Amino acid sequence: MSASTIYNHRSLQPTGPPTQGQSQPHSHTRLNEAFDSIRAEFDSALTEANVVRNQKDEIEGKVVQQVNELNIIRQSLYDLEAQHNKVRQQFEDELGRLRSELLTTRQQLAAATSGAGGPPPAGPGISSGPGAPSQIGPGGALVGGPPYPPAGEPPYGRDYARERPIEREPRIGDRSGLGPLGDRGLGLADRERERDRMDRERERERDRERERLDRDRDRIPDGRDTKRSKNDRMKSDRPDHFSPSLGTLGVGPSSGGPTPKLPPPPGPGAYGGPAPPGPADSIIPTHTGPGLHTGPGGPPPLSGPSSGHPTTGPGVGAIGPPASANQGFPDDLDIHTVAPDLKKEGTDWFAIFNPKVKRQLDVSLVHTLMHESVVCCVRFSADGKYLATGCNRTAQIYDTKTGQKTCVLVDEAAGKSGDLYIRSVCFSPDGKFLATGAEDKQIRIWDIGKKRIRNVFDGHQQEIYSLDFSTDGRLIVSGSGDKTARIWDMVDGTSKVLTINDHDSLNNDAGVTSVAISPNGQYVAAGSLDTVVRIWDVATGVLVERLRGHRDSVYSVAFTPDGKGLVSGSLDKTLKYWDVSALGGGGGGPSAALVKRAKDGKRDEKGSPCTMNFNGHKDYVLSVAVSHDGQWVVSGSKDRGVQFWDAKNAVVQCMLQGHKNSVISIDLSPAGSILATGSGDWQARIWSYSSV
Repeated sequence: MSASTIYNHRSLQPTGPPTQGQSQPHSHTRLNEAFDSIRAEFDSALTEANVVRNQKDEIEGKVVQQVNELNIIRQSLYDLEAQHNKVRQQFEDELGRLRSELLTTRQQLAAATSGAGGPPPAGPGISSGPGAPSQIGPGGALVGGPPYPPAGEPPYGRDYARERPIEREPRIGDRSGLGPLGDRGLGLADRERERDRMDRERERERDRERERLDRDRDRIPDGRDTKRSKNDRMKSDRPDHFSPSLGTLGVGPSSGGPTPKLPPPPGPGAYGGPAPPGPADSIIPTHTGPGLHTGPGGPPPLSGPSSGHPTTGPGVGAIGPPASANQGFPDDLDIHTVAPDLKKEGTDWFAIFNPKVKRQLDVSLVHTLMHESVVCCVRFSADGKYLATGCNRTAQIYDTKTGQKTCVLVDEAAGKSGDLYIRSVCFSPDGKFLATGAEDKQIRIWDIGKKRIRNVFDGHQQEIYSLDFSTDGRLIVSGSGDKTARIWDMVDGTSKVLTINDHDSLNNDAGVTSVAISPNGQYVAAGSLDTVVRIWDVATGVLVERLRGHRDSVYSVAFTPDGKGLVSGSLDKTLKYWDVSALGGGGGGPSAALVKRAKDGKRDEKGSPCTMNFNGHKDYVLSVAVSHDGQWVVSGSKDRGVQFWDAKNAVVQCMLQGHKNSVISIDLSPAGSILATGSGDWQARIWSYSSV
């Protein structure tokens, strides 16, 4: 075969039926139909999504509108309460004036009757019993009826009309036994009885109103009775009766939604004084016992032998320079009249800067974080990237830059009945764990990444009020209402009890409200209800120092970054700076000699001195913190304000107002110029501050 025949072959043809050309148009048709069906379903889903989006926007608008309406109602209640107090004061003043006139008239009538023919006989109209007007006895002396003021004593001073026991009300018009007084005596007695009847009616009306308010409070889950047992004395603010349960609805800058406005100032100088009263303010801790509060407003500063607290001697208020006159703001300082360069206003907050010193600070609101209950505590992580908050049954973690909630920690095994407020939170130094202390006496260590409980520390007999990690993360200290602080080892789970002995306390109520570990991990400081700040040696558990000087319960303590100073905040409305450098906290050296002296009962009588007093808050100081650079001391108070103090001289630099209830907890970021506040108004807020 020649080579040319290799290429002389027939081309191969498919053996199957020639259907390929016929199926192509049919396949394209089916594909187009499928695409059309998918497009139609997509358009339908898009339409439904638009409808849902519109409904969502409408619902959010309604929620925002309802929030605004609720805040308008709350504002109206504030106004009504202020008006009520004003009217009541006017009524009491007028009542006092009328009683004074009544007493004067009685005396004049008694004198006239004495000169006109002796005392009138007793009878149904005017009896000689304790409820009757005074009669004239032998020699013209007044007998029976209420006691009259001594000669020369003004008719004000004592409420004589109220001191008279109320007897049967005689019928008006009964003229029997009137005697020489005649119609004059009848008119005076009738007017007096009418006033008594009106007073009793008003008193009964006030009692009914108080009972109604108490019943309303009992129906509200977060309401707390002001008459509580000893275990409830350190409860923080509960929400206003009219505060909405907003869940995770965000308001303020972080969410783009409007933030409810603050009540307007009640009058000139209001921002230099206490905030207007709110329903939740009556729930702030109420104490009993020597030197402790017996009412929501609190007594004036304690002094003298009745206070139950020392007022002189080493370590007491006399130590250190007295508070300078220019520490606080002028009493008549008003946001409306202060110079523009000395104030900064936001939508629902403002800051006023001290006109007596050069302005060094600027403050801004960054995020408002809404909660479903009172925010009892706030705490930053060591790197400042996250903020933990504690409220009823949950601990929550937020991103400080975005304000977004990143984690919610709930112990599903805890009982569902009643409240379970998280009173303290604290990050471990590496940020992997969060410790929480609650009303059920347990300390829970959470693995944040897994949202699971790693450890539970049991041992305290009452609520856990404060927690703090050591800088190496090995130890955690807790403070409780059971008069103890405890040091827990995160590795082996062992604990060491730091006890306040009864003989060591100024009174029997020495619950620990706040604890802090010194930066070098060598000491634990604790504030307590008995006004004393105590310092223990961590290694041995020996009490090495008692700091006395506050005149009421100490609610917060914080070491300075260098460990040489300790700041305390108290219900006596002041902060104090204690020089604890003699303890060796700053140098980190051993404390063996000091511990030995403490064991032998040879504590230095001079102690660590109080070198500065911070005066300016108008109500209880509930929380204190020191900035990471040691430049600022910051405090939160029941007066609803936050104050920045110069740490070098205790002069207030700035007063910050924004919360609508007590500022229960504050914290300063260890890594930046960021402040967090938690309040009884169900909000936590993140603020930024900077030097100017």
